[in-house]
Amino acid sequence: MRISTTQIYAAGLVGMEQNQSQVLKLQNRIASGRRILTPADDPVAAARVLEVTQTKDVAAEYARNQGDASNRLGMIDDQLTALTDLLQSVRSRTVQAANTVLSDSDRVAIATELQARLDEMLGIANSRSAEGDYLFSGYQGTAIPFVRTAASSTSTSSSVAYFGDDGERLLQVSPSQQLAANIAGSDLFMNVREGNGNFSTAAGGNGPGLPNQGTGMIDAGSLLDRQKWQGALNNDSLWQGSSQREVQIRFSSVAGVSSYQLFDASTNAPPAAPLAPRAIGPVQSFTPGQTIPVVNSTTTPPTDFGAQVVIDGSPVDGDTFIVKPSANKSMFQTVQEMLDLLRSPVDSGTARTAFSVQMQAHLNNLDQALANVGRVQATVGARLQVLDGLSSSSSALDVQYQQTLSGLQDLDYAQAISDFTRQQTSLEAAQKSFVQIAGLSLFKYL
Repeated sequence: MRISTTQIYAAGLVGMEQNQSQVLKLQNRIASGRRILTPADDPVAAARVLEVTQTKDVAAEYARNQGDASNRLGMIDDQLTALTDLLQSVRSRTVQAANTVLSDSDRVAIATELQARLDEMLGIANSRSAEGDYLFSGYQGTAIPFVRTAASSTSTSSSVAYFGDDGERLLQVSPSQQLAANIAGSDLFMNVREGNGNFSTAAGGNGPGLPNQGTGMIDAGSLLDRQKWQGALNNDSLWQGSSQREVQIRFSSVAGVSSYQLFDASTNAPPAAPLAPRAIGPVQSFTPGQTIPVVNSTTTPPTDFGAQVVIDGSPVDGDTFIVKPSANKSMFQTVQEMLDLLRSPVDSGTARTAFSVQMQAHLNNLDQALANVGRVQATVGARLQVLDGLSSSSSALDVQYQQTLSGLQDLDYAQAISDFTRQQTSLEAAQKSFVQIAGLSLFKYL
């Protein structure tokens, strides 16, 4: 086989270029610390790197959502703590104001202080996140949720209206889990159950427009059996189909002996005709401080409501007390009604009794408000606990992804340097041999 000089030069050049290319590739790998510089270096590993990188990026998004949710819920938790402290302060001053020994001017001074607390409560309700949206507005993050409305024709004092909604802003914090990162203001501030949370009690009065004339006072009552209570409430035939259900305890006095009788004082919502109260129990003797069970004795068998109340003092003939299912009342309304009461003069024994009964009702409502804040704060705490667990899991997954990527694409420096040295030696040998071959010539021997 005849080999030309041109072929020898071309083959030598190709060999040196291939060696130079390998040296350059190894040098780039050592400089970058990566085994795979292009998919051609290892197609299977390159595909796996792409898959793991995408999964890692998605997990990073979940981790960012977890951080956002944790920051927002942390701010909400701080506001709930401040609200708890505020309500406890209001309650403490309410207990002080309930003392009938205080003068009207003393109660007005306390009302002035509580007005500032009401303004502070409104500020907490309208607090914002670091991004500037409102924490307690539901989906309406840019709309101010709580607004003080002007006094109406039926009320001399202002009230607070809610302009948010009940929405929960959900964040995807894991592939299979969404978590609410807000608390609706309606749930926290507006939907607070009156009384003991199941039913409320109050003085009913002694005739049209008149307060009770005796010294009787009713407590918040006790729920003994929730199932019985709910069963009685849902029995339409028991309440004659009325929409606003209420039990009345009416007192009478004959020859100095005090007694009471239970009435169904439910009413129909306007414009329906009002229902006349009907007796649902026999006349029974009364002793101050005794327990009065709420029972409808006209049914067979008698309907036990699973509830009872205690009335102290001495009600007089015609005095009434009412027991009705708890309705929702906002914290703002509770405090505002208490302010109105404190600003009203207490100038008689009858007025003092009515004042004490109403103040006790407001205290019960404040207790329900505190319990509601505690419930919401427990919910926020549970969400933060979930986020802590997810954050720990995300950190562990991130380490696993990094380890997997390192195993796929990171360079083995010992192997790479050994290969580089070997390839460099090969290049130097190719260059030296080419020089020697290129120097061969017949003219040296002629």
